[in-house]
Amino acid sequence: MTAVPTHARAEAVPAGDALVVNLGGVWRITQPLPVWRKVLGDRRPHAVRLGVDGLERWDSSLVRFVREVEGWCRAAGVSCDATALPETVRRLADQLAQAQEKRRPASQAPNVLAGVGLAATGLWWQTREFADFVGECTLSASGLLRHPGRFRWRDCLSEMQQCGAMAVPIVSLSSFLVGLTLAYTGAIILRQFGGDIWVADIVSLSTLREMGAVMTGVVLAGRTGAAFAAQLGNMKAGEEIDALETLGIAPVEFLVLPRLLALTLMTPLLVMYANCLGIFGGMVVSAGVLDIPPNAYWIETQTSIGLSDLSVSLIKSVVFGMLVAVAGCLRGLQADRSAAGVGRAATSAVVTSILLIIVADAVFAVLFNALGI
Repeated sequence: MTAVPTHARAEAVPAGDALVVNLGGVWRITQPLPVWRKVLGDRRPHAVRLGVDGLERWDSSLVRFVREVEGWCRAAGVSCDATALPETVRRLADQLAQAQEKRRPASQAPNVLAGVGLAATGLWWQTREFADFVGECTLSASGLLRHPGRFRWRDCLSEMQQCGAMAVPIVSLSSFLVGLTLAYTGAIILRQFGGDIWVADIVSLSTLREMGAVMTGVVLAGRTGAAFAAQLGNMKAGEEIDALETLGIAPVEFLVLPRLLALTLMTPLLVMYANCLGIFGGMVVSAGVLDIPPNAYWIETQTSIGLSDLSVSLIKSVVFGMLVAVAGCLRGLQADRSAAGVGRAATSAVVTSILLIIVADAVFAVLFNALGI
């Protein structure tokens, strides 16, 4: 007569302050299995010892039950002794515990001080990497000044076309619309006092001192800075940068400096062009809405702006162009070697460029105010 295998069982036997749990029978995940909560009942032992009593066959259901017992003991602060179980069961239970620990989500309420410390540390390292990169670019540029024949002028001219001439349409549209917006906004207030002609002052001063350089910098950050990061990130993913380093060619000198010089030279030209279109946008609103003749608008514009305003715009344009180029190239060289890493590098380049532009603009505002410019 063939013996009928018994179902899985877990018998709990009190032994003083401890609870001995004997596991036996056939443990199959497709059959009815013991539940630890029912086996435990209302008992609250100080220790749990797992043992074997007539254990015939088992699968992952036994490992899961053992892990459930160990998890309860850990949560309740109770010792759990599983040395009497087969070594394979104990090893699989440990592996299951490690896998569950890795999948455990982070705490929803992290330590505030720890979060502040990690954020400060991350900001410090990012600032240090940015400073190191700027220093490396400075050293490479000084080396090229001593040996100008090593500079790749063809690459620089190509980048000047891409970040300069090819950016004219989007810069034209954004600058013209900014001028329109400034004129309409100024007209709402000035009409109340009969000072419609002062719209020319608001548009010209705002465009030259702030909006022309800032808007052009933001446009270049989204267009050119992201392109620099994507190009260098793709080259890093394709191990082209590693090949340059193997040949003894510095990536900063070969790849970064042509882009840096091109954007630094083209940004002032784009900013001056944007200033003209912004003032022209204000002139269109003044002529069409406020009935101010173009010649009167132009005369008022000339009386409101001076050489200092033009100098402020040029200084900001040069700095903003350098910041966008440095941020885009740095994020590209820091990109992970994957398609997702290139995308993250392009996004990070745009965010970093815009943040640096805002910070630099605030510093310039304080500095120019202190100097009386």
